[in-house]
Amino acid sequence: MRLTALQRLALAGAVSIGAMMFGGAAAQGQPLESLDLDDAAIESSPVLQRWLDDAAIESSPVLQRWLEEVPDVLEEIRRDPAFRSRLRLGYLKLSADRDSDGILVGIEDVILTRSGFTLSADYRGEMGGDRYSTGGELRYYLLPLGRRVNLAPVLGYRAIRTPQDNLNGVAVGMRLLLVPSRTGAADIALTQLLVSPGSGEEASLFTLSAGYALTQQLRVAGDIQIETIGESDTHVAVVLELIL
Repeated sequence: MRLTALQRLALAGAVSIGAMMFGGAAAQGQPLESLDLDDAAIESSPVLQRWLDDAAIESSPVLQRWLEEVPDVLEEIRRDPAFRSRLRLGYLKLSADRDSDGILVGIEDVILTRSGFTLSADYRGEMGGDRYSTGGELRYYLLPLGRRVNLAPVLGYRAIRTPQDNLNGVAVGMRLLLVPSRTGAADIALTQLLVSPGSGEEASLFTLSAGYALTQQLRVAGDIQIETIGESDTHVAVVLELIL
């Protein structure tokens, strides 16, 4: 079977990826051009012949794409988001003055573009009471979204009401994201926000959140948030998350 130069390069790329996954010469840095993919090697391999069969190519969008143009696989891995957008619903425990129960609802990291912008919003409120904290945030992840460690400046708006205070205004801060397991399987996030900074009545919100996937679509997460408006208050939440 005779192959064009582009077909040979595409096939070499596929073999190289397999080697990186399972070990071998390509995994140790051997260039694609040095892989032994001459006609005799291809004709002696039923697997390679099957890959290059016209019917197999027509039924495989991946092979068609590789034969048309060899993609930059490493760059795609870097830009494929390591995290996923999520809907959140949880039980909240507020501890200021008295132990009280609450509810948390929100949406997290809706990816706007692969350039790094995401949107998030949430509501944390006391059941049967008037304590709440709600707002929305625009985040810009500074590193490619496929990285396991990322940092994002945050800009948003937040309203907070407590028995002693009623505050609303611009929220600014930073978010550190750690992803031990990609595509939403597990992650840890630390977020520090200042609400209405410079107003003389600013609030500080520090949130530690960790999530773990139970299925491909469902995660369980825990939040600890320290809310400081004059005095500090700690909120703890157990959250179910639907991966979008």
